[in-house]
Amino acid sequence: MSANRIAVNLGSYQRFREGAYAHLASLGVRYVEIGAPAPDQVAATQAHLAEFGLTASTLLCKCDLTQEPESMRDALAAGREMAVSLFFISTRAGELPKPESYRRLRARAELAGEYGITLCMETHPDLGENVTEARATIHAVGSPHLGWNLDTANLYYYNANADAVEQARRGADLIRSVHLKDTNGATRCWWFPALGEGVVDFAGVFRTLNSRGFYGPFTLELEGIQGEELEEAGVQARVARSIRYLRALGLAG
Repeated sequence: MSANRIAVNLGSYQRFREGAYAHLASLGVRYVEIGAPAPDQVAATQAHLAEFGLTASTLLCKCDLTQEPESMRDALAAGREMAVSLFFISTRAGELPKPESYRRLRARAELAGEYGITLCMETHPDLGENVTEARATIHAVGSPHLGWNLDTANLYYYNANADAVEQARRGADLIRSVHLKDTNGATRCWWFPALGEGVVDFAGVFRTLNSRGFYGPFTLELEGIQGEELEEAGVQARVARSIRYLRALGLAG
């Protein structure tokens, strides 16, 4: 049986999130990635997850470097109460000079560390769109509470001639979480189908990271295809196909 921890980001259900928990339970999925709840919603959130046998493996948290680090404190407190040690963040320098963006990101990483939490920086410009940029950022920040979230499709979306397996190999020491997403490999092309329907070598990514002792969370983030109009059955079918694909490869239990 696979030792990999497989989760699903609720965004994979698009506008049909209300039925997501029941559908995930029917598929035998045990982990989810959700937004960090407000402090007064932690108990209700935990109870709702438990109703379907689910656990939050990662929480999403806003990380705007133009705001004060304190803006993250409520979310971090919720994470600690929920025993979630990994936060997914998307952040960018924008108009800030890189050294200043590193300083501000360091303050947030150190605050997260106070709560026993590691921030996992998404594969987004302009601080982590590939392993080279992610390594530069993480090295400059210099905090053990900041890592990289490898997104297997964003690598292709933001970088020409990308290779997810090679990026996983080069960035294995940085990676604290993974978003599983397929793509046709074209840059700036919003084409993210079910896993196994694009060009990403998922078996190679898993093999590379497993060999370094990383077993997850591997989180499905199925963002769909530009222009499509799926109903709930279609959205759920895409999640189900993706889980079946991982199980057929022996990557998911």
